Amino acid sequence: MPLKYRLIGKTDVGLVRPGNEDYLHLDHDNHVFAVCDGMGGHQAGEVASMTSSMTLQNLFKNFHDELLEVNLLSIEQTIPTTGNLLIKSIRLANSHIYHKAAVDADLSGMGTTIASIALQGDMMSIAHVGDSRVYRLDQRSLVPLTIDHSWIAEIQNSQNISQEEAESVVGKNVITRALGVRETVEVDYRLLRMRPGDIFILCSDGLCGFADDEDIFGIANKARSDLNLIVDSLIQLAKDRGGADNITVIALKIDEVEKTDLSEIDVFTIPAENPEEQNIEKDWLEKLTEAENNTDIQEYDEQKSPNKRFVSIIFIIFIIAAIAIIYLSTSGKN
Repeated sequence: MPLKYRLIGKTDVGLVRPGNEDYLHLDHDNHVFAVCDGMGGHQAGEVASMTSSMTLQNLFKNFHDELLEVNLLSIEQTIPTTGNLLIKSIRLANSHIYHKAAVDADLSGMGTTIASIALQGDMMSIAHVGDSRVYRLDQRSLVPLTIDHSWIAEIQNSQNISQEEAESVVGKNVITRALGVRETVEVDYRLLRMRPGDIFILCSDGLCGFADDEDIFGIANKARSDLNLIVDSLIQLAKDRGGADNITVIALKIDEVEKTDLSEIDVFTIPAENPEEQNIEKDWLEKLTEAENNTDIQEYDEQKSPNKRFVSIIFIIFIIAAIAIIYLSTSGKN
C-alpha cells in the first residue's frame, strides 16, 4: 500500500511586519516539507529562509544519490534515506547561509529557524533547529514533537518553572540555535511512525509565539475534517492575537502508509560537524552555488508562494480589463 496523504501550507505576512521573512517549503515529489523563519535586517532574513529552502530543493532534486553516498553523517541509529538526506541538507543549508553572510555585509548576522519533516513508508523524519515547531493533533490534545531551541525553553527545562512564570522572563524570545549563525550546527532529529488518520501541524513562532498549545488545539480540533480550514483558522488566530509576526502553517493528514520494519527513535541531538565533515561541506558548497546560479529565483519564489502568484494573476487580469474598457469607450466615441 503506497504512502498517501493530504497537505495544505500557507504563509502570511501578518498585520505588523512590512515583509515576509518566513518561507514555506513544499516538495511533494520527495515528500519533504518545512517551515523556515528568517531573521536579520535589510531583508536578510528572507534571504536566509529562502536559501534554506532552495538548498533542500536542490539537494533532493539534483544530488539525491550522490549525497547519500557521502560520509557526512555519523550516527548509530538506522534511519530512512529521506531522513539521512534531510539532516545532511540542513547542515549544508546552515553552511551555505553562513558563507553567504560572510561575503556580503548587508546579509551579516542573518539566520533562520527550520522545522522540517520527510515522509517515507510509514515513518516520519523530523529535523529542526530553532523555535519553529512540529505538532501531532491527537483526539484530546496537541502533542509537541519538537523542543524549542530558545533561552526560555532551556530555563523551563533546567529550573522547572511554569508557563506563567516563563511569560514574565525578560528575553524569553531569544533563540539559542539557528541556521547560518555559526559555521556548524547541531540538529535535533526524531523518527516517528505514522498511522492512517494522523494529523500533523508545522508552524513558525508567528503562531505558537502568540497562542499556547491549548488555544491551537481548540481551533484545529474544531476544523480537523478540513485541512484548509485548519490552516486558515490558525492564521486568523495569530492575527486575532495581534499578528505581530509573519505566520506560516502546514497541516498534514495521513491517509495510507506503506509498512516498514524500522523502529521509532526518540529525539536526539546530532552533534555539530567535525573538521573533516566541514571540509567535505566546503566542496559541496561549490556545487550548491552553481546549482543556485542556474535557478531562476523569481520562478522559484513564485512556485513556493502561491498567494503571491495569485495576486499577480488578478493584477494582470485587472490591467487587461481596464485596457479593454478604455478601448471600448474610445471606440464608442468615434
